[in-house]
Amino acid sequence: MNKLATWIVFYLCVSVAASSGFVFPLGDANTWFASLSRPAIAPPNWVFGPVWTLLYILIATSAYRLVQNQPHPLIAVGIALWALQLALNVIWTPVFSGAQNLQGALYYIIALWFTILVYICLSWKVDRWASYLMVPYLLWVSFATVLNYTYWQTNM
Repeated sequence: MNKLATWIVFYLCVSVAASSGFVFPLGDANTWFASLSRPAIAPPNWVFGPVWTLLYILIATSAYRLVQNQPHPLIAVGIALWALQLALNVIWTPVFSGAQNLQGALYYIIALWFTILVYICLSWKVDRWASYLMVPYLLWVSFATVLNYTYWQTNM
């Protein structure tokens, strides 16, 4: 039961992070975003929901695996990095969509990308599966960084 409760806590954390997308929506629900010139590499809006749902499950499971390991001196640092990447993830949405600051959002997503990479490297030393679970997220954020940059350049 304790393991399930631990996983639920991490999943609730990512669920709260995901809620920023409801406050500052992208796509047709946001008239400013809908008015932007859409880069050719931009996927259809419907793709984001399923992708983020899967990524948030992987992100929560990665943290769960990290804390369920045998005591290790890097676990606390790993959880701090995990929390930092989640905070940067949350901040990106209101900067991009709320403040409509494509350049500022680019700086946040680059910091997010770097934090995810460091977390992956660190968690590799504690639990390789915790590390593997974050690779799809790093790949998606890599694509999102290019997309953010392209939106900024296209709509300057």
